[in-house]
Amino acid sequence: MNLSDSRVIDADRATVWAAILDPEVLKACVPGCQEMEGTPEEGFTATVVQKVGPVKATFKGAVTLSDMQAPESVNIAGEGKGGAAGFAKGGAQVRLEAQGDQTVLHYDVEAKVGGKLAQLGSRIIDGFAKKMADQFFNNFQEHVGAPAPAEDTEPETSEDAPKKGWLKRLVS
Repeated sequence: MNLSDSRVIDADRATVWAAILDPEVLKACVPGCQEMEGTPEEGFTATVVQKVGPVKATFKGAVTLSDMQAPESVNIAGEGKGGAAGFAKGGAQVRLEAQGDQTVLHYDVEAKVGGKLAQLGSRIIDGFAKKMADQFFNNFQEHVGAPAPAEDTEPETSEDAPKKGWLKRLVS
């Protein structure tokens, strides 16, 4: 499964770069992460609990960072074994682009699974991998900096204004 996307993070590139290398930030951003230890130079060890379809597993694995070109790009590779559930491995090429006082984080993710997980079928696995990548980068975006406001959003309503239900907002 391959996935490419980008996120605008409301923080300067140096702050985003430091966050990518921080095990506490990574632990907070990886969905289901129970523990994360290590250093960027030596790699990280992680324990992640996830449920994929009917299979729930605890993955213990390693995350390594390579080709670090501060503060521009890094390759993140991870591999975890989930016992009888099988294994998961993958990686992300992350590139940071300064945009004023914000940073655009571009990523290309690749994921592979084996064992019982692989028997679930590619549609379930691909959907799960996309969901995990989206959750991680959304969490990272929120943890490091508030998301940049979209240009076509409506201004927030005041507390005194009557609130519309979702159906009225859809129709009006």
